[in-house]
Amino acid sequence: MTHSLSRRALFVSTALLTLAAAVPGFPISAKADGDPIKLGIVAPMSGPNARYGAFSMHGAELAAKEINDAGGVDGHKIELYNADSQGTPVEGVSATRRLIDEDEVGFIIGDVSSSVTLAMQPVVEDAGILLLNAASSNPKITYGAGVGGYKWTFRNYPTDENRALIVAKYAAEQRGFTKFAVLSVDTDYGRSAIEFTKKYLPEFKGEILSEDYYKEGEVDFRSVLSKIRDNGAQAIIMYGLADTTPIVARQMVELGLAGKVTLIGNGEFNTAKTIESAPTALEGAIEAAAWLPAWDSPESKAFVEKFTTTYKDAPNNHAYVHWDTVHLLAEAIHEAGSIDQEKVRDALSKIKYKSPVGEVTFDDHNQARLPMILLQIENGKPSIKGAYTADIKYPTE
Repeated sequence: MTHSLSRRALFVSTALLTLAAAVPGFPISAKADGDPIKLGIVAPMSGPNARYGAFSMHGAELAAKEINDAGGVDGHKIELYNADSQGTPVEGVSATRRLIDEDEVGFIIGDVSSSVTLAMQPVVEDAGILLLNAASSNPKITYGAGVGGYKWTFRNYPTDENRALIVAKYAAEQRGFTKFAVLSVDTDYGRSAIEFTKKYLPEFKGEILSEDYYKEGEVDFRSVLSKIRDNGAQAIIMYGLADTTPIVARQMVELGLAGKVTLIGNGEFNTAKTIESAPTALEGAIEAAAWLPAWDSPESKAFVEKFTTTYKDAPNNHAYVHWDTVHLLAEAIHEAGSIDQEKVRDALSKIKYKSPVGEVTFDDHNQARLPMILLQIENGKPSIKGAYTADIKYPTE
């Protein structure tokens, strides 16, 4: 399926099929005589991550359609503008400036890539434009936001640090693991996730017995797995590539680790394709996710149904978080009683927003306190164990 997205205004009333009434409980107005809410979406619309950009845009379109069909936000209709970051900081900055200078947007959601979002922060700060991030996970974004300096940056997405803490906490407290080995991808993401795990593991009396990293494209893990087999680790902490997980899992079976050592972290352990590659090795695997289509709440199920009906494709995480973040912004505008930038920013900092996963509030770094969904593979299928929250410890100056 291909999608053509122009950078100019997307008038969502003609972009989508007719949908049912808006999300229950959302504030609506019978009249739409206010100024429009000009909302820019910065995402990779081209390049290797274009698929993520298409899902992001479709999620935002669907939310805007729901809100506008219900009368808008206190009479203000949402107009969407998209700008292609191509997944690179340079293009992301250019896209952000075009939205601000040419399209005169009042609010921006972006980007999927953390490096792009980090580059966008000083641009929106200088312009006094609210940046509400929906998909970047690097903790540095909110280390430097709010009391950290960038008062116009907010994030409605868990960080890599949130994920590492929640996984470690569950593994220790619910599964009783105290001895761990590391086998993670050799990237900023993979190494950072392990550093965050190390930061919190002592709280749970956990220790790392061995630490190894792999390069993209690597296919032989036997020597590392043999070492793990012999050192007594109860679990392997893996933050890695989805294509690599089945290879590791099959070699775990080959070396006798399956059923004895558990995978934890984030490597798409929960997909049917991964589980089928080596069911005994994936049994018991632990993973945390921002959202899953299988999440059992009425709002989440309604979103999945509407998205699938509209786009003839099941939504992924990027579609959901952009859909949810547009609704969050709309709620903040409603509570502010205005589309004035400072009033909306102040309302967002105090908001108690009911998302399909749980209540969302923001800390003093403008980072959302929001639950993550904890999965465990049981009997060859992902089993949702609940939504968990954990407050991170910010670096001290």
